[in-house]
Amino acid sequence: MIDLHTHSRKSDGVDTPTELVEKAAEAGVKVLAITDHDTVSGWEEAAAAAARVGIGLVPGIEVSTRSEVEGGRISVHILAYLPDPTNAPLMAELEKTRNSRLTRAQEMVTRLSADYPLSWEDVLAELDPGATVGRPAIADALVTKGIVPTRSDAFTSILHRRSPYYVSDYSIDTLAAIGLIRAAGGVSVIAHPLIDFPAGRSESDLPAKHFERLISAGLDGIEINHRSVPEFARPWLTELALRHNLVVTGSSDYHGLGAKENQLGENTTSAEMLGRILDQATGFEAFL
Repeated sequence: MIDLHTHSRKSDGVDTPTELVEKAAEAGVKVLAITDHDTVSGWEEAAAAAARVGIGLVPGIEVSTRSEVEGGRISVHILAYLPDPTNAPLMAELEKTRNSRLTRAQEMVTRLSADYPLSWEDVLAELDPGATVGRPAIADALVTKGIVPTRSDAFTSILHRRSPYYVSDYSIDTLAAIGLIRAAGGVSVIAHPLIDFPAGRSESDLPAKHFERLISAGLDGIEINHRSVPEFARPWLTELALRHNLVVTGSSDYHGLGAKENQLGENTTSAEMLGRILDQATGFEAFL
């Protein structure tokens, strides 16, 4: 069982990298990718845990990006597998994103504190030192304070993108991110594509030009088997991947119990596709 998309407390998961690896092993996962948002800070701990429990580890990053499409800008997450963690241009962009998330989170807490008993210290208490700060940490603080019952409730209410408390942040352009990942020797796979595709739209509405631009820029693969990818779009995405000889992955996007419903190993990647990722990556070695 190969699960190539999971998160630890180094970004918005609830488990430490060690706990994440241990839970993956208990769930029967044989090869796990740790892909925290915009950081490589969990790689070393996860690798040590994977060696101890006897499973393979593929270090990665979920890179936050934005794309220009018809109708405006959209958020696009790109999974970067095995890039060089010392590559200066890529690491500088990730740091810029993390810093933007920090100032954005602080502004959101300032807005929230006018109406709710929430402080910045409450949010920091939910994070490990050096972890990427995001809305999930604010959501967890709201749960701890008893303001909302669950993280999901926070996201569908006071932390929603249309909420007056919401603040946007910086993300690198998607095409530029794909180029940086490739230059760092990594393999780029678009995460959970069409996750926000409006309900009721048809296959003829799918943003084909957007995907073609990403592929032309060097996108290596598509994460198709994911619980949030619309079912009707999966055959279209599969055909697109076949036509362009792209890697096709399936993953859980596990964040931990209580964070999201996603379970380790609920969607998986074939050994063949993992092999293609390993063959294409030149920036870092997997622990297998």
